[in-house]
Amino acid sequence: MKKLLSGAILFAFFLLSLNAQEKTKTNGGYQFNVVKELPVTSVKNQSRTSTCWSFSAISFLESELIRLGKGEHNLSEMFIVSNAYFDKADKYIRTSGNINFAPGSSFGDALTIWKSYGIVPDNAMPGLNYGENIHIHNEMDAALSGYINALLKNPNGKYSTAWKDGFRGILDAYLGKVPQKFSYNGKEYTPKSFAAELGIVPEDYVSITSYNHHPFYGEFALEIPDNWRWDRSYNLPIEEFMQIFDFAIEKGFTVLWGSDVSEKGFTRRGVAIVPETEVANMSGSDQQRWLGVTKSEIDAKFSTLEQIVPEKVITQNDRQIAFDNGQTTDDHGMHIYGVAKDQNGNKYYLVKNSWGETGDYKGIWYVSETFVKYKTMNIVVHKNSIPANIKSKLGIK
Repeated sequence: MKKLLSGAILFAFFLLSLNAQEKTKTNGGYQFNVVKELPVTSVKNQSRTSTCWSFSAISFLESELIRLGKGEHNLSEMFIVSNAYFDKADKYIRTSGNINFAPGSSFGDALTIWKSYGIVPDNAMPGLNYGENIHIHNEMDAALSGYINALLKNPNGKYSTAWKDGFRGILDAYLGKVPQKFSYNGKEYTPKSFAAELGIVPEDYVSITSYNHHPFYGEFALEIPDNWRWDRSYNLPIEEFMQIFDFAIEKGFTVLWGSDVSEKGFTRRGVAIVPETEVANMSGSDQQRWLGVTKSEIDAKFSTLEQIVPEKVITQNDRQIAFDNGQTTDDHGMHIYGVAKDQNGNKYYLVKNSWGETGDYKGIWYVSETFVKYKTMNIVVHKNSIPANIKSKLGIK
């Protein structure tokens, strides 16, 4: 009996050790232990397109469907892209070309398309209608831009009744026609009826940011080119803004994240930090450890990920300066779904990217809390994932 019990204890210990190994990810000097992660669908690849906003929004909404008990779905990013491009062309003409006509867009655009047009599964509109097996939009983007800018010159002296059909024809040629009806799991749907059955309510999702060139606790339209619909974001002080990430994840909600990935700290290996390269700005044991090390040597340590590099201390003013002087730009949309810590206890967020299974973690990034604090442009969350006291200050019901 004692031998059996001893064996059972050893086996249980083995399982616990195995689970701990699975939860710990190592990258050179960085060892990450996952504290909490929420369900996400598989990593997708936007390939050679500027459609991260659609891929990340769809990933976020797929996680929302899992949270709502609707099961796992693979939804069509290109349904969102096609409809958004068409709406953008209409507004471009109506504003005499005074919006940004480009393939990039905002999270609010994806939610508007869902609300206005519905959604379809990926197999109903994979968007690969042009002889490729991966998404490559350079030719399509150029064709759409050339068409709409030629039209903007109004060569007939007025716009014909055919121009929208012509624009839609280009979209259809590349992405395929937007389905009017389709079958899914043995049932026939329209895009609107499918969206209704899935049960996502776009009005339940809000955009939040943190910049002090507008009053806190109010709303404003982020002044970035991709926000061509002029969607508005709630504005919070940075400390309250950061509370939402942890509160949301703890309550089972993921976060749709807009950020700047052109920073050197956003490595292509799956780690993102804001390295402090000035030893004089470090404190305590970190400063002692790095005394006598040059800035270039610190950079080299970080680029190889062979040693944890201390991070800068970020303030509200740091965020504002970087935004005002163009150092923080609206680069990339991603999906935050968990929290991890390194061996020193520093916090990171688990981020699902849309660059395929790249980097050291097959499409997943460990992004430091400091990086998120500094380089987040905006987030979209379900309104119930915001702490009650902050919701009250924002007037969100």
